[in-house]
Amino acid sequence: MVLDKEKGTHPFIWCLAIICTLICIAVIITGIAVFIGYMVIHPRIPILSVANATLGTMRYSQSGLLETQMTIIIRAENDNIKAHASFSDTAFILSFQGLVIAKLVADPFEVEKNSSIYFDYEVTSDEIPLDSGRMHQVDLSLKKKVITFDFKGNSRTQWRVWLLGSVKFWCHLDCQLRFHTSNGTYINSRCSSKTK
Repeated sequence: MVLDKEKGTHPFIWCLAIICTLICIAVIITGIAVFIGYMVIHPRIPILSVANATLGTMRYSQSGLLETQMTIIIRAENDNIKAHASFSDTAFILSFQGLVIAKLVADPFEVEKNSSIYFDYEVTSDEIPLDSGRMHQVDLSLKKKVITFDFKGNSRTQWRVWLLGSVKFWCHLDCQLRFHTSNGTYINSRCSSKTK
């Protein structure tokens, strides 16, 4: 009986094993770097919120014409201690019962580390004709002495995380602005962005 000589491992298999080992080491080092970056920076997602609002004028005629003038103050907030944030593609829509009153936009802007900036939007609408359903809602609002407007919008946020690159999110704002019809004061409610 003749025994075969043992065959050694083919060089291609060794090369493949070395490449797989290097990839595994790179993934582990990247994971450690991301974890250390997170622990050092403690990143927080920048947010948009309604800081305040005022209903300066609200005129409603029995023929179904609604005219409004209001001020909406938006706060862009960056709680990151070690990174400034940039906002772009910022746009909001103010509506009443699904009827668009105004579209509000902002040019790209930046918020420094651990700070906030405010935007004052002055919204003045011409007389808007209302259908019977919306007229009924205005009548109910006047009886309750509170009127509600819908306020929705988006902004793309981005900030750099140390040496790891930049992080991007969309901030979505979807809330209702409620005002006393007698004096136009804003009924404060939580209105902050959510991210996606």
